[in-house]
Amino acid sequence: MTDRATPRLQDYEAVLFDLDGVLTPTAEVHMHAWQTMFDELFAAWDITPPYTDEDYFAYVDGKKRYDGVAALLRSRDVEVPWGDPTDPPETPTVCGVGNRKNTAFTRVLGRDGIAPYVGSVALLDELERAGTPVAVVSSSKNADIVLRAAGLRERFDVVVDGVVAEERNLPSKPAPDVFIEGARALGVDPARTVVVEDALAGVESGIAGGFGLVIGVDRGVGADSLRAAGAHHIVTDLADLLETR
Repeated sequence: MTDRATPRLQDYEAVLFDLDGVLTPTAEVHMHAWQTMFDELFAAWDITPPYTDEDYFAYVDGKKRYDGVAALLRSRDVEVPWGDPTDPPETPTVCGVGNRKNTAFTRVLGRDGIAPYVGSVALLDELERAGTPVAVVSSSKNADIVLRAAGLRERFDVVVDGVVAEERNLPSKPAPDVFIEGARALGVDPARTVVVEDALAGVESGIAGGFGLVIGVDRGVGADSLRAAGAHHIVTDLADLLETR
């Protein structure tokens, strides 16, 4: 599914990829970990209404972990101290709650592993043959271990993830800062660079950064929502962007 003629990514200076849901199906693992954690938390804290997939897309998807926790709790009129990233998972703080989720995520990833999307690997191969620089720009602090688990880490000299964002005090998507940092690290002009995203916050980030082409990958959020967020072009799989199909 696309909105218009398939764009030729090799005509741009570089391509910046989100990770979860774009290169790897880790978005599903994240969704399951968030659901499990929030179900338990809502029951323990007597929070209503129940957590849903719609909450994930509206408040969590594409954001840094703690920002997602804060946004979701705020949607239920729940305010807790921010805390510190070193807070144990049982601590009743934003950071503690976020660490609960990360414990669940890493447990599932370590048990089941992860394989990249076939179409995404094919597109990376095509871009490599064309000499087009690529980078990963992800809100996740787990980007490095996910890339390694998927066998993709060596393909990316530049990875701007949640760890880098925290070190450099870069705000979460939908702010454009992390994508701007990715373009800066590659030495390319955002106006001549592609952003590939499956999250609404990520699409909005690419648009806010003035990127020349923002591609929305519909892994469940919906084409209409991606279009409303500003995506220039929408696909259901990165194989749709291959020149030879």
